[in-house]
Amino acid sequence: MKKRWLALYVENRPGVLARIAGLFSGKSYNFSSLTVGETEDPTVSRMTLCVTGDDPTFEQIKKQLNHCVEVIKVTDLTNTVLHMKEIMYLKVKGCSLKEKNDLFNIAQVFGVKVVDYGKDSLLLECFQTEERNNSLIALVRDSYKQVSIVRGGSVAVESISLQDR
Repeated sequence: MKKRWLALYVENRPGVLARIAGLFSGKSYNFSSLTVGETEDPTVSRMTLCVTGDDPTFEQIKKQLNHCVEVIKVTDLTNTVLHMKEIMYLKVKGCSLKEKNDLFNIAQVFGVKVVDYGKDSLLLECFQTEERNNSLIALVRDSYKQVSIVRGGSVAVESISLQDR
């Protein structure tokens, strides 16, 4: 079982996301990441999604997606060089002044922003790879008790420079 990435270009209209999600749930597939956004063409959206599965299951998913009327194009990104980031917010509550200073240092080392500051709390905004975000979560959870996490799905685009070779 490994993570596999797909980019779907779909018609940008109501119900398309529900239809794609229904296809996955009807076959007991699960995606671990899903982002959707309008492209340069306002009638087309791009979905970037990650599924975990074996080769036969993944091939079946791609075939079923290609049969959906609303799907314009399915691109398998699994073995492609990608630029990929995930947005995440990390809220830490119940902090002393020293702990907040430590969190500022952690934010600096990880290259994330402190976007909100309260009497006993901090809010970090992270735009990193999933692995880097996981490392930050592990570090913060080891040191702080009141940690809230909000993660968005990963956004990915194929590399330009490595495709030209």
